[in-house]
Amino acid sequence: MMSEQEKEIRRGERFKFGQNWQRFLKTLDDTRIAEAERSLRQMLEVENLQGIRYLDIGSGSGIFSLAARRLGAQVHSFDYDPQSVACAAELKRRYFPDDLNWSIEEGSVLDGDYMQTLGKFEVVYSWGVLHHTGAMWQALEQAAVPVADGGKLFIAIYNDQGGASNRWRMVKRLYCKGLVERILVTGVFFPYFFFGGLAVDLFRGRNPMERYKNYKKTRGMSITIDWHDWLGGYPFEVAKPEAIFDFYKERGFRLERLKTCGGGLGNNEFVFVNLK
Repeated sequence: MMSEQEKEIRRGERFKFGQNWQRFLKTLDDTRIAEAERSLRQMLEVENLQGIRYLDIGSGSGIFSLAARRLGAQVHSFDYDPQSVACAAELKRRYFPDDLNWSIEEGSVLDGDYMQTLGKFEVVYSWGVLHHTGAMWQALEQAAVPVADGGKLFIAIYNDQGGASNRWRMVKRLYCKGLVERILVTGVFFPYFFFGGLAVDLFRGRNPMERYKNYKKTRGMSITIDWHDWLGGYPFEVAKPEAIFDFYKERGFRLERLKTCGGGLGNNEFVFVNLK
């Protein structure tokens, strides 16, 4: 039986991630790319990815596929959203034209047959993606399929905040209903994010402008693009860190690295190792 989220996806009531990432590419510079590389090296605890096969599930803007390729990996990127696929293709055109070690295509992590065809990878990466599929636990299951024996799975999943997560889900559904709703939600929450951050910075005696100047140090991202992604990121599912840990432990994975969002709003990051 089709879930309500699956029905909404078929009606087109899902966030257009690709459109948002196309806006992000206009802001992309060497500093952002370097920060993406740094975050990969830090979480994977490596200096480079030479000789590594790297799979980017839900490649989005393509920046982390690009970062992995620059670190020496053989990269395969795929995304469900055709405009996101186009973003990764544009980055390849800019930085690695005609490169045989970076392949890009449209695909779905929920397509079991497709996932079986990909082969095995030493690093499988899916940051902030699987909780937007409309079937998160199925997506988490499928993301483990292409991880090679001894390989690493690097994922990020929204933290379960209980009632707060349910309220955010309603906001996201409203944002994705149509143009009027999107304008309404943006008009309410962009000032909320801006003035909320301003109040925190002033209370702590920090220069408010530093929040925006330094945001690109957060994995190379853009604060306004992330605001849109947060408000519109629907479908939307969440999980507590221990639930993700238990899920993969039962499937033969060991948690190697964990970075939480401190129990609040945001993603918990996990790096698992396939013990098979």
